[in-house]
Amino acid sequence: MKITRIFNDENGESHFEDNEILLINQGEIGFLSEDINVKKLQFRKVSADYDFDFHQAPQKQYIVLLDGGVEIETSLGEIRQFQTGEILLVEDISGKGHKTKNLEKKERTSLFIHL
Repeated sequence: MKITRIFNDENGESHFEDNEILLINQGEIGFLSEDINVKKLQFRKVSADYDFDFHQAPQKQYIVLLDGGVEIETSLGEIRQFQTGEILLVEDISGKGHKTKNLEKKERTSLFIHL
């Protein structure tokens, strides 16, 4: 399972990194990852015109895009687009942060899983 990580380096610059979560065949119930300990879970809805300038993640967290895509820009200017169903691991809780905006002019919901 593909996860995109957003993190900052020792200079405070944010970066993307593509990672794979290993899924293990559990027979009839499907493929499962190892357990991941989490602290909290939050549901989030943002307005259609969501366009958030450079900011740091409030905590290390997974973000699951439930209905709508986002465009994220790192502090070095790299831009990627993520669609409904994709998962991000956001770890840039210090440094210069990243920008986020909706791909479409519609409300968007997501799930935050705090680590």
